Amino acid sequence: MFDLTEQAIDPAALRQRLLQAESCGAFTCFEGWVRRQNAGRQVDYLVYSSYPELALAQGKAVMAQAKQRFAVEEVLCVHRVGRLDVGDMAVWVGVTAGHRDAAFAACRFIIDTVKAEVPIWKQEFYLDGDDAAWLANPEARLNP
Repeated sequence: MFDLTEQAIDPAALRQRLLQAESCGAFTCFEGWVRRQNAGRQVDYLVYSSYPELALAQGKAVMAQAKQRFAVEEVLCVHRVGRLDVGDMAVWVGVTAGHRDAAFAACRFIIDTVKAEVPIWKQEFYLDGDDAAWLANPEARLNP
């Protein structure tokens, strides 16, 4: 499952949604947070924007790819949109599997692919009052 939210991400609740299968011996997750520093600048806050219909469709496709490609039981990714302050969680990825290798590999695949392929854009606002900067993701690829 993939979702977008304007609400704070609750990692404990998301983890509980995944820890249902008795066949799983591994759980791994990734949390991405808003940091104060980026490229030598002091970040005040940022805003994530998306094209929701396309982002949800592409995000769900990434989840399906992860389940096909790796020996995992369940996958889940939630990405924030809207205004986020320093320290807020921007993205959460969780994976359950029978073994840790598959869980780690799938988690890495999901976050890397979501950042590269899902239409979510980040705009940073700085403490010095400079104009906000739209940040291009160097990993992003154009999809035909």
